[in-house]
Amino acid sequence: MASGRPASGEDALIARYFRPIAIDPGAFNLDDDAAALKPSGDDIVVTTDAIVEGVHFLPDDPPDTVARKALRVNLSDLAAKGATPTGFVLTLALRNADEAWLKPFAQALGEDATQFGCPLLGGDTVSTPGPLMVSITAFGRVPPGKMVHRSGAKPGDRVVVTGTIGDAVLGLDVLKGGAVAAALAGDAAARQMLVGRYRVPEPRNALANAVRDHASAAMDVSDGLAGDLAKLCAASGVSAAIDLGSIPLSSAAASLRAQGTVGIEAIITGGDDYEILCAIPENSFEAFARQARLAGVAVASIGTFIAGASIPAFLDAQGRELRLERFSYSHF
Repeated sequence: MASGRPASGEDALIARYFRPIAIDPGAFNLDDDAAALKPSGDDIVVTTDAIVEGVHFLPDDPPDTVARKALRVNLSDLAAKGATPTGFVLTLALRNADEAWLKPFAQALGEDATQFGCPLLGGDTVSTPGPLMVSITAFGRVPPGKMVHRSGAKPGDRVVVTGTIGDAVLGLDVLKGGAVAAALAGDAAARQMLVGRYRVPEPRNALANAVRDHASAAMDVSDGLAGDLAKLCAASGVSAAIDLGSIPLSSAAASLRAQGTVGIEAIITGGDDYEILCAIPENSFEAFARQARLAGVAVASIGTFIAGASIPAFLDAQGRELRLERFSYSHF
């Protein structure tokens, strides 16, 4: 997002919508070809995620929710690494420069940047004949050598997740008019909650310090609990045994499961939860849970990491293993 040349449509778009929210000194008022992060002695954590129309959000989703989701999925990655947000750069691919879409998009992006202490530093805008795409690269800081990796989980560590699992995939079903929408036809509040969980995830950045202090491994749940747990186990060289009854569900998800509208497999393999999945040593769990309570983030212990290389086992109350046809959402 640079100027210093004759004004173009892109320059005008940037000046109108994004310069007002790029208030960090390192953004240089979006007048240069790059931004600057001041050194602090910390390690810089870098993550990037793109969201694409028709894949991560629906064509008629409100632009403010698209903006918030684009930033928050990256903030979720930083939280799972134990990192404090520092800033982000934005690439925006648009079919046209529609003020009715860009104005609420930029306003919501600026609000979230302020709320989470993650300022806009720069980026690029391009035109596309294809689906709208928003790509963000976010930067965070951790003390030297303290980033929490996917590897590091040990046999005996607890498997812990934040929040509730499965709401986002149920919200998507509501928007698509599926079985969940039909089952909740008379419950507007439940429909609104589930749709909100799909459109605007809640990154757990308030828990970043606790993750850094206590987790031996962590990642965020973006492609589904089952699949992401399998990834963490593979990186750590362990397996896991999960108690299906301990997986935290919202009241709406629990009710839909109880009445047979949705099965537990759909709940644990659906994507877009953006909760934190982590390995917490047994002797650290109470301290971790205490910090989580102080941060206002619900956490649940759902199983144990065990020795071995098998895929994680999801067990019912009788100890029977749930056989999954797939473990997570996959783009390919």
